[in-house]
Amino acid sequence: MAMPVLKIGDLTARLPIVQGGMAVGLSLSGLASAVANEGGIGILAAPAIGMSEPDFYKNYIEANTRALRKEIQRARELTDGILGVNIMVPLTNFRELVEAAVDEGIDIIFAGGALPMKLAEIMVELRNKSVKLVPIVSSVRALQLICRSWSRVGRSPDAVVVEGPLAGGHLGFSEEEVNDPEITLEKIIKSVRTEINENWPDIPVIAAGGIYTGEDIKKFLNLGASGVQMGTRFITTEECEAPVEFKQAYLDAKEEDIVLIKSPLGLMGRAIQNDFLREVKEGKRHPGKCKYNCIKDCAQENAPYCIFWALTNAKQGKLKSGFAFAGANAWRATEIVTVHELMTELMREYEEAT
Repeated sequence: MAMPVLKIGDLTARLPIVQGGMAVGLSLSGLASAVANEGGIGILAAPAIGMSEPDFYKNYIEANTRALRKEIQRARELTDGILGVNIMVPLTNFRELVEAAVDEGIDIIFAGGALPMKLAEIMVELRNKSVKLVPIVSSVRALQLICRSWSRVGRSPDAVVVEGPLAGGHLGFSEEEVNDPEITLEKIIKSVRTEINENWPDIPVIAAGGIYTGEDIKKFLNLGASGVQMGTRFITTEECEAPVEFKQAYLDAKEEDIVLIKSPLGLMGRAIQNDFLREVKEGKRHPGKCKYNCIKDCAQENAPYCIFWALTNAKQGKLKSGFAFAGANAWRATEIVTVHELMTELMREYEEAT
């Protein structure tokens, strides 16, 4: 049995696979367009997307806005498939990035890292009804708050990504919750699906966090999801814009190397253990003076390190001064493949599970 399509409003993806928007600079036009060409939904990651701009460190907001426009334009040249952009809510330039993405005709905006309460209001101000809005949540409560807020301006989510505790990067769970064996993506999907069926029956649910195989895709579709989001699996593809050192960290990782960390953003995160993170834990790393203010309400004086420098260093392959975010199954990566080969493998695994 072939995979079903994923419908988000008037958009139809041939495969129910959304490629996760991975920052900094790990999912740009090359990866996103390759996924879209295979029938999935390709996602550009907006945080610090302007690293390649010559004035990135001098004109942070302007460089990122300009780069997002360029990356969307490049992706459009490479595919006529469905493209989205992931914009973290806590970014100080959140609105500028939203406006740029809308202006460039992006299909979908994914928003997470915090509750995107103002996103619908911004879209109303921009008089845009065509771009699909997809919040990323980790609980029924978060979805309820968003839907109630957005309903005041006549909008509702066009889909929702439900991210579980096995995801990579920043997590929407406390340390206690992420270590609680009773809190699983399977249970959260069921509860969100029940809530949606009762109140917003037209909103597709996209499961995310720890999904690695076609068999996993089949399982979550059976639980009521309309599609899945996968990030970790796309890092070790040829088209992914991560540097070779970053990809090699995935290939070298053992299961015990996948660790939970506390981010300077005040969130739990999951990453691949390395010397940088060990030094952070030992109190040997310090953020220094920040002049970029990339995150709203950043309490740099209390931060163990600067997330901006850690992730931009990682993008440059400097993992002695940064680290690689990764999902719980990153250690299972064994080789670099093309996006086409990966999607073909996922379809085969799905059919075998069926």
